[in-house]
Amino acid sequence: MLRTMTISKSFTAKIIVVLLLVILIPTVFTSLSFYWVSDSILKKNVRESTLQIAEQTADSLSFILNVGIDTSDFISSDPNIQRAALKVNGDPSYQGLWNFQYINTLLNNYVYSNSFVKIVYLLKEEGKGWGSGTFSDSELKQIRLSDEDWVKEVKRKDGELVWQGLQYDHFSGGGENTDLVLPVGRVLKDFDTMNNIGLVQVHLDGQSILGTIRKLKLGNTGKFFVVDSDGRIMIDSNLKMINKRVQNPDLYTSIVDNDGVEFEFQMEGIPYYGVKQLLSNGWMLVGTVPVNEISGQLERLQSRILLTSAIFSMLAVGIGLFVAGMVTKPVKQLTQSMLRVQQGDLETRTDIRTADEIGFLSKQFNKMVHEIGKLMQQVENEQSEKHHAELRAVMHRIHPHFLFNTLSTLRWLIDSGQNSRASEVLSALNHLLEANMGKNGVMITVDEELDIIRKYLIILELRYEKNFHLELDVQPGTEKIMIPRMLLQPLVENAIFHGIVPKNTDGRISITISNSCEGLEIRVEDDGRGIGKEKLMLLNEAKTAVEKGEIGIGLRHIYDSLRLYYNQNWECSIVSGRGQGTTVRILLKKPKETTS
Repeated sequence: MLRTMTISKSFTAKIIVVLLLVILIPTVFTSLSFYWVSDSILKKNVRESTLQIAEQTADSLSFILNVGIDTSDFISSDPNIQRAALKVNGDPSYQGLWNFQYINTLLNNYVYSNSFVKIVYLLKEEGKGWGSGTFSDSELKQIRLSDEDWVKEVKRKDGELVWQGLQYDHFSGGGENTDLVLPVGRVLKDFDTMNNIGLVQVHLDGQSILGTIRKLKLGNTGKFFVVDSDGRIMIDSNLKMINKRVQNPDLYTSIVDNDGVEFEFQMEGIPYYGVKQLLSNGWMLVGTVPVNEISGQLERLQSRILLTSAIFSMLAVGIGLFVAGMVTKPVKQLTQSMLRVQQGDLETRTDIRTADEIGFLSKQFNKMVHEIGKLMQQVENEQSEKHHAELRAVMHRIHPHFLFNTLSTLRWLIDSGQNSRASEVLSALNHLLEANMGKNGVMITVDEELDIIRKYLIILELRYEKNFHLELDVQPGTEKIMIPRMLLQPLVENAIFHGIVPKNTDGRISITISNSCEGLEIRVEDDGRGIGKEKLMLLNEAKTAVEKGEIGIGLRHIYDSLRLYYNQNWECSIVSGRGQGTTVRILLKKPKETTS
């Protein structure tokens, strides 16, 4: 009886789904068709409107730029200005009586005759100059015109116009950086000899230019700006962007390499629409706006369509969910529990208590998750025990080696009758063992490792009757970082045994510890005799050196400790040369701070 009811409910759910699809498919199809048609019409209208705005703005900007071009042409072709520029250095009376008054008046007339011309300059490289308005000769004397980039460029262009990006004027006598201007410059030519006799620079009103751009509105956040043929921004409301190359690669390609006036690109994952128009001086007016901001009408239409579809579908969906929910609810609950288990939550359990197949599946699922948890814990425990066993083996290998070397030193002193020094070695060994055994576990702080090295150096100095100077450069904050025990001591021991002692001189050992952006960096450097090229190449191939047995217990202890503690997150390199000392660099990319 129960089985018959379950099958009946399952069949009913299928019927409900079919009915829902029959209702929703025509509604959705009709709505989408209407939306697609409307989308095409609206986008066409928006694009035509945006292109028209861009064309009108480009015409306005081109008109302003043409004013600068015409003004520069008029000044350059004025014979009186040419005579004044030629005689300013050679005829003081000419300069004093007529030249400056006439030129200043003439330049002011150019400014007064057109509202788009802000300032006009006629400059000589020798430091002489004329200017309209509040031109300050003192500002001009503070710079060398020949060193200015724009001066070099106008000389290279040899009479052609050179445009610069929007900037503040630097020669105005009314204060520093008072006027926002768009400069256009050229060399002034002597028409008889075609020699350069000066520089002409026309400054267009930057505020008027920005006002022309700011009047435009593309959506809420869209904007217009102007770039040159190389993609550098020359006019922008944000002055910090002036003279910078367009950063977005898609936008840059669309501006420089694409001939179309419309384009689309992505910026930070957001689709943008753009238009561009050529200006009279070869620059490009560019407008960009997020696509969703220019399709506001489309979004409102979409919302109404969705609302209408939702109203017609809500009743059918509600009834279908109510009826089908009796079956689908426990299935959803079981599915969600499976997803949580998939994400690693092995504490998840379902509480479905029905007597049908879903209830049986729920019980089996709970049992399976419980068994998986037990197995994972067992594997984790086994791996942990194996890891700790390997670590203990590494430590048990280095400690006898370290103790053997120290006892050999002690025996040598006793055999040679140096009982007093042997007593000092024994005392130092006692302190060293006390420090080494004072903390259980295989991890110690950087400070503790350095203390072990200091005590060990006492033993070696007594053994060899040499002074081994230890230099420490430890970055503040790194002293308490945990590192494997005896990680640095073998490096110091090798530096003395194989580097300094064979030279039969005193030696220096430098240890530098710092935190870099990559991790904890440790450098151990000595002034010993160094390592041969072939041996050095082998030592820098840790795996090969271990397999061939070409490295001693000390270095093998270091390689094994790094491998076991840091997996692949470490680097170890050796730099050396005969007679040049040796430097060992260890980088712990992700040091484990543990006291286990």
